[in-house]
Amino acid sequence: MNKTVEVLPDQPALVARALELILSKLETAIEQRGQFTIALSGGSTPKPLYEAIATQKLPWDKIHIFWGDERYVPPDHPDSNELMTRRAWLDRVDIPATNIHPVPTLEANPELAAAKYEQHLKEFFNSSGVEFPPLDVVLLGMGDDAHTASLFPHTEALKVRDRLVTVGNKDGNPRISFTYPFINSARSVIFLVAGANKRPALAQVFAPVADDFTYPSRLIQPQGELWWLLDAAAGLELQH
Repeated sequence: MNKTVEVLPDQPALVARALELILSKLETAIEQRGQFTIALSGGSTPKPLYEAIATQKLPWDKIHIFWGDERYVPPDHPDSNELMTRRAWLDRVDIPATNIHPVPTLEANPELAAAKYEQHLKEFFNSSGVEFPPLDVVLLGMGDDAHTASLFPHTEALKVRDRLVTVGNKDGNPRISFTYPFINSARSVIFLVAGANKRPALAQVFAPVADDFTYPSRLIQPQGELWWLLDAAAGLELQH
């Protein structure tokens, strides 16, 4: 694993750096493999990044969009990560509908939705049952409890190692989430973390020894590159 930690002066600088990084990965992926695959995160931090990507002139027909996690709500619900992304980015560009791969959240139950999304991913990547296909980029955030995607502290989702997608749990509400081994199969994982409230969790995530099940972001150790992009408020104590 190749790990890089960058502390940027503020959130606009954080967004600018993330944009630069993603465009670089996109160019390489299309050059080498003819397409670019990215899994997105929800929340307020990446929204300006999505708005920035929407202003770029890109080969949209070669870009495939997935989500690393999703709240189990209809796609037009205010809490939907998909809805936020469509408004900030996807509805503003000429991307083919078939290149957008949302989490199915209208199934009979979350377990069925997770299984259906996993099957879709396997078919897209033409992967066998035993291997984890590599996405080019997985974009992640981190909560002040050190959760990432919908992998929350001390939840069953953290124990799932043989699946691509599982059901997370946030205060009794189901979420659909990539498993950490699937995230770890990515060519690049990029964390975007902003705010002073993240400092205590970051200290534990970066500590030589701490409990992975208490601080789930510690489980993210990809086979490819790991990027931590932090704003100054979040990364204050990590600056050397």
